[in-house]
Amino acid sequence: MRLGPGVIVAAAFIGPGTVTACTVAGANFGFALVWALVFATVSTIILQDMAARLGAGARRGLGEALMLAIPFRPGKWAVAGLVLVALALGNSAYQAGNLSGGALGLSALLGEDSPRQWIIAILAWLSGLVILSGRYKLIERVLMGLVAIMAAAFVVSAMLTRPDLGAMASGLVPSVPDGGLLTAVALIGTTIVPYNLFLHAAAARERWPTEAGVGAARLDTGLSIGLGGIVSIMILATAASALFGLGVPIESAADMAGALEPTLGSSAQVVVGIGLFAAGLTSAITAPVATAYALTELSPVEDAGRRMLVFRVVGLSVLAIGTAIALLGFRPVDVIVVAQVANGILLPVIAGFLLVVMNTPKIMGAHVNGLGSNLAGAAVVLVTLGLGGRLVLRALGVMA
Repeated sequence: MRLGPGVIVAAAFIGPGTVTACTVAGANFGFALVWALVFATVSTIILQDMAARLGAGARRGLGEALMLAIPFRPGKWAVAGLVLVALALGNSAYQAGNLSGGALGLSALLGEDSPRQWIIAILAWLSGLVILSGRYKLIERVLMGLVAIMAAAFVVSAMLTRPDLGAMASGLVPSVPDGGLLTAVALIGTTIVPYNLFLHAAAARERWPTEAGVGAARLDTGLSIGLGGIVSIMILATAASALFGLGVPIESAADMAGALEPTLGSSAQVVVGIGLFAAGLTSAITAPVATAYALTELSPVEDAGRRMLVFRVVGLSVLAIGTAIALLGFRPVDVIVVAQVANGILLPVIAGFLLVVMNTPKIMGAHVNGLGSNLAGAAVVLVTLGLGGRLVLRALGVMA
């Protein structure tokens, strides 16, 4: 079997934010929070499995299903506005971090005196070429290659540090060390994200032209996102093995790369740099693509040529705004705060809506949820409600 849309989702959630959260968790708390990544991975598989069945089985994107299921025009516009703020505004702001993260990775490879702005511009240009093509197969192949590079880099980095497998296994038992609650929530929150549900449904519909592909879509989801979870654990394991207990201030994977060099030599910095570069570039592609898929589905345009134009304009606009923010060195705190509030509201709303859709025979046909899927989905929706509430309260606290 050839992997597909699930790899795109893995590429989307393993960005600089996830790499940083895993690095900080390992450096500060050792292996104690491995369970949080396992929980996040399983929860993501549950939700993304539904999105894959919606795309491959019902032949609908999540945005399209959203508009069909809401009977009242004011409700449609309210949800469309929330999606617009959360995805378009949020991903434009986060895009700066994606490009900056990829640039940090290349800087670790090329040297600290490398021209950061030129690197960001080159990464943006590469991302733009992929988005401009609008071709699903090209996007899939590029991201599969980058995920393979990223996975190899972080697995090798973990092997270089020789993690204690017993300590790693003990981290599977849920416990929250002193001061570790926010980090545990961050590990879960950077893995379960609302825009991946839009991305996955749309990509699954593109990848499998008939509902006969549902079985392959579900297998792809489990394997690909499971691989993404393993990569996240390897990042945490690298930081836990090499840095935990040393008291070295670590705030990003770039810090980890520098801290590993005295112990493991320049090879460690190169490996981590490659992984961070791939993580930044994959997210720099997937964030605009996910936004473009979602907003194209919400638009009233039906002509195929005009829909492709909308897709390209939205995707390139998100990329352009993020690139400008990264090049000019702005810290878009206010924009990110607004986006966090919108995402905090959108996450449980979209997860709950997805659960409703998956139980609607008129939309899903023979691919409706079974009892097990409903129970698992309901549990994840409750988790997303808590995560969403935390995002909103944290953002409102920043604004206060």
